[in-house]
Amino acid sequence: GVYAIGDVIGPPWLAHVAGEEAVLCVERIAWRAGKLDHEPIPIDYTVIPGCTYCHPQVASVGFTERALKEKGMKKGEDYQVGTFPFSALGKAIATRHTEGMVKIIRGLPRGEILGAHIMGDQATELIAEMSLARRLEATSEELICTMHAHPTMHESIHEGALASEGRAINY
Repeated sequence: GVYAIGDVIGPPWLAHVAGEEAVLCVERIAWRAGKLDHEPIPIDYTVIPGCTYCHPQVASVGFTERALKEKGMKKGEDYQVGTFPFSALGKAIATRHTEGMVKIIRGLPRGEILGAHIMGDQATELIAEMSLARRLEATSEELICTMHAHPTMHESIHEGALASEGRAINY
């Protein structure tokens, strides 16, 4: 058979996706040859973080509000949005990186994370938590119940989840 990964097979054209596709490709070859005792787990392309390494950094995972609206979903009925500005975050203030924000989109009524968008300092680092939340089908309540160290930029995730439920503390 022919195997291909990365840019050859199409979007998303991201190095971290190509790396995971390479691992999956090798595992699938090994499994078909009887060298691996379990079938490889396919890549879930809905949980891949997109990162733009610019200033300010931009990162996202999952659905945008526009995509949800195009699917016929309605804000307040099918999903809710929470935002939290870095300007209200202690760590951002202390390091003078207050430009930016976190936006979390959660489904209703369960609260599953549908999408997350981050702009600002460390956005490309912070998005990993949201990718994991999507992969594990975590809810906003589970993000809220996860203690985030203080002072850190990761507190913005906690605050964004709170905001998505109308319970923001620091904003």
